[in-house]
Amino acid sequence: MKSIFKRRSIRKFKSEPLQEEEISLLLKAAMAAPTANNLREWHFVVIDKRELLDELANVHPYAKMLKTATAAIAVCGDTVVQPTIGYVAVDCAAATQNILLAATKLKIGSVWLGVYPREQRMKDIASVLGLPDQIIPVSLIALGYPDEQKPANDNWFAEKIHFNKW
Repeated sequence: MKSIFKRRSIRKFKSEPLQEEEISLLLKAAMAAPTANNLREWHFVVIDKRELLDELANVHPYAKMLKTATAAIAVCGDTVVQPTIGYVAVDCAAATQNILLAATKLKIGSVWLGVYPREQRMKDIASVLGLPDQIIPVSLIALGYPDEQKPANDNWFAEKIHFNKW
């Protein structure tokens, strides 16, 4: 529960690169997420080359923090394995959230950058990463050791809760 409540969007990163073992744990966490019909249509592109991180920062209008991030993970879905685009989106979202929570536990800063359903954003990121036609980018996660501290979230809104019926 601590990781859930401590998770915050971090946009400032130290220059120290992440460890391979940490990236592997983030990917294992992503693959532990559920998928519709257990199809596991997700694919993950790990980006740690500075020129690619900078290029992604240039094509995504809200990804300037990639200029200081030491890594990123593009969470993508295979539309042949799972042809229902809605399931691709939610399955990749579940994997994305698992990465964010695992990063928090590992004291890695992260921020979720929305890609799907923005057509131009999807096209630009697919081009930068050389994705095959059936693979669509759903989200991009900037990663690095945090160079900022934020307090834990307190987003409790009782008026948003309904029991049994609206």
